[in-house]
Amino acid sequence: MNSTTSDAGVVDVIGVGAGFTGLYLSYRLASAGWTFAGFEAGPSVGGTWFWNTYPGARCDVESIYYSYSFDEALQQEWTWSQRFAPQAEILGYLEHVADRFDLRKHFTFNTRVLGATWNEGDRLWEVRLDNGETRRCRYLISGAGGLSTPKEFDVPGLENFTGLRVSTSRWNISLDDLAGKRVAVIGTGSSGVQAIPLIAEVAEHLTVFQRTPNYVMPARNAELTPEQVAAVKQDYAAIREECRHSPGGIPDRPVTDRAFDVSDEERRRRYEQAYERSGFLGVGAEFVDLLTDAEANRTASEFIHDKIREIVKDPATAELLVPKYHPLGAKRSVFGTDYYETYNRPNVSLVSLRDEPIETMTENAIVTSAGSYDVDAIVLAIGFDAFTGPLYGLNLTGASGRKLQEVWRDGIRSYLGIMAADFPNFFMVAGPLSPALASNVVVSIEQAVDWIADLLEHARDTKATTIEATVEAEREWVEITEWTVAQTLYATTDSWYRGSNIEGKPNTFMGYVGGVGKYRRMCTEIAKRGYPGVEIDGETPSRTIGPIHQKIA
Repeated sequence: MNSTTSDAGVVDVIGVGAGFTGLYLSYRLASAGWTFAGFEAGPSVGGTWFWNTYPGARCDVESIYYSYSFDEALQQEWTWSQRFAPQAEILGYLEHVADRFDLRKHFTFNTRVLGATWNEGDRLWEVRLDNGETRRCRYLISGAGGLSTPKEFDVPGLENFTGLRVSTSRWNISLDDLAGKRVAVIGTGSSGVQAIPLIAEVAEHLTVFQRTPNYVMPARNAELTPEQVAAVKQDYAAIREECRHSPGGIPDRPVTDRAFDVSDEERRRRYEQAYERSGFLGVGAEFVDLLTDAEANRTASEFIHDKIREIVKDPATAELLVPKYHPLGAKRSVFGTDYYETYNRPNVSLVSLRDEPIETMTENAIVTSAGSYDVDAIVLAIGFDAFTGPLYGLNLTGASGRKLQEVWRDGIRSYLGIMAADFPNFFMVAGPLSPALASNVVVSIEQAVDWIADLLEHARDTKATTIEATVEAEREWVEITEWTVAQTLYATTDSWYRGSNIEGKPNTFMGYVGGVGKYRRMCTEIAKRGYPGVEIDGETPSRTIGPIHQKIA
């Protein structure tokens, strides 16, 4: 346990999680003189990248961007091996950061937060841990990743199955354990897409049970050459600045023309170029209206449809794989390696659960409405209870005595995705209604941690003891996020972006999609104006942020 927490049982800040957020949070706050105690459910640092060890697990943001920018020496000394680093390399990077800056001392591992209650009288959070302790802090900050709480298994009859069963979100076997077996993979989101080609190589037979076909782009992963690494390191300062002010947190090539401003031939040429470069790195990078105009999007969607039909030899299988139910980019697109090619293997078959849903399972088979499939092992790639799941798991009780899940029962409400009314001195990094949902999350994490740290220092300078979002500012931010997403094709589709994958979850789009650059500029302006929308010891300079949103380009 951190030696700085031994005073009177009260620490300045408790942080939850030791992944990308928790490590930077501990570094930033400890450097500013705050006492900090972090708690991590796992046995070491890494967060999401500690748990996600399924075959093929890797990030779908290029490694040179999916990394910290806060320390120049760190950037220069660490060298990524591939464009898209595998899980083990990302975990190794986080372990290196923890050791380089001596951050492990700030954390207690194998310790989960069971609940936290705001004590109005003492103006402190009382945090209950699964080791039986209760810790008290002035500020409580969640660094729990948005995709860190696995979705509950919702497969009918799963309890009947007696064969090998494993989840991609909590992988605990070797790939060799699937060798020579009849394997079923349920789910074709990011985890399933990455794992399926590798499982197919070892399985006697692989049956993929697809719920909704997705757009899978070729990752074009490759080893980084020494020349590429040197060029990036030489220009890191400019690259990082471009990421911070881009729409998606990666260097974006600005475009102003629309899909129908050019000829059919020119449009297809651009799509081919994008596809060969690395899929579509960001939908909207080729034409400005691909995520706002359905007809423009259709030109890109049909381009990908044609690619699938070219790759997959069996026409019936190809049609099942064609994503016809949502526009390109309206749900999270996925980067994969040899995903569609895998369906050309003789030992791989595809079942569409839209056409034949699972009715039950027996001890050795999956039974759909159309037949029975004998299997020895089941791989569940069914996703996460995104963004709200990790927060609800903290069992927060606010100033009114209500839990966060009660306050958000009819829909998520937050201020900037960072604060929530009725929960003083509580902050979320990359939380619901922040840009984290649709961006390079490391860029969003660094920005949010810096903004929160500056706010805490502002309160310390004025000797304030409570910080809380106003209900009015929270309501206005919800209106801003909803208006912003309504201008896009995100608004047309049910997905985990809206919580549609969790039964009973309110239908709220869980991110701000106006771009990380615009969001950063808004947050900077809010800080400059003395934090309108934030009550500091009951006072706020302004309760409205609408004009700021309208002003910032």
